[in-house]
Amino acid sequence: MPASNLRILVVGAGIAGLAVARALRLAGYRPEVTEKAPAARFVDTGIYLPGNAARALRELNLDGPVRPLGQAIHRQRFLDAAGGLLCEVDLVRLWAGVGECRALPRSELHRVLLTGAGGEVRHGVEVRTLQLEQRAVTVTFSDGRIAEYDLVIGADGRRSAIRALAALGGSARPAGQIVYRSVVTGGPRISDWTALLGQRTGFLVMPMGTSRLYCYADEAGTAPPRDPMARLHEVFRGYGGPVPAVLAALQSVQVEVTDEVDLGRWSRGRVVLIGDAAHATAPTLSQGAAMAIEDAVVLAETLGRADDPCEALIAYENRRRPRVKWVLDRTRDRDRTRDVPPALRDPLLRGRGGRIFQEHYRLLLDPA
Repeated sequence: MPASNLRILVVGAGIAGLAVARALRLAGYRPEVTEKAPAARFVDTGIYLPGNAARALRELNLDGPVRPLGQAIHRQRFLDAAGGLLCEVDLVRLWAGVGECRALPRSELHRVLLTGAGGEVRHGVEVRTLQLEQRAVTVTFSDGRIAEYDLVIGADGRRSAIRALAALGGSARPAGQIVYRSVVTGGPRISDWTALLGQRTGFLVMPMGTSRLYCYADEAGTAPPRDPMARLHEVFRGYGGPVPAVLAALQSVQVEVTDEVDLGRWSRGRVVLIGDAAHATAPTLSQGAAMAIEDAVVLAETLGRADDPCEALIAYENRRRPRVKWVLDRTRDRDRTRDVPPALRDPLLRGRGGRIFQEHYRLLLDPA
């Protein structure tokens, strides 16, 4: 079937959904995009894009609009809880020939993707049922509309409704971390990605330009606190380095419990999952957006090469699965490193930390 005639529904208008809508349009398709949340839903926070995310955006011809946003990050610095240097990673050298790393407001990345996706996003609409047939998928929406598609793409995140409706897996599994996110204006002057590692806790801060800092902190746990701001101060008040000044400048904080999605398969018939709906991890390696955008590029490529959409979905998963498995395994490796008692961990990181942390991205230096 010609690309222009293939009826495609993308469910979810986050990073994954908008990226795949963009990739499909570049390939000649005209996808329909729905999103259950209302249009004005962002409580802004930051996002860090490693070099492979920049390469994937380049594949979508969106690297130009993103480049003026936020701030390029050239170095990672790992400190102990007191603020003493453990190790550093030269990001320019690590990602040479791939792409530069960048920290920016998530809402600004979303606006670029929304513009690039083209077409209208139908907000406030949920998918209620999927009827999988041999040559089509019949979809019932919350507004009562019923439509038939040649392909349905579930890009609706960790708690994916499409994953459940297509019987591709159950709920996401807790990853054992509570994470806190905030954007600080007028905090301490910081030029590098800077992480302080404590006892099963960590505090990360990085510049996003125009005197803004993106702050991310985590602790071991499975239930969010009743008062996130008070808990954040309680856990990290003994930290050194830039943390006291950042805490003093905090005005608000978002909190969530992280989880993982690790499925036996990503597609059933003409329904397929991408991004966090298929393979979410804890955010330790900052690969969630990168993996989602890479998924979008690869899915559009495989659809364009295959005569049958179902064959394309199998080819897409076969190509992507080893890479996302690497990210999941390396995420767990880094989390285990963080959870080692500082008396044992910190001397190791002072000696070999830079090499250890660079190794976590080795496979990702190659194209998706």
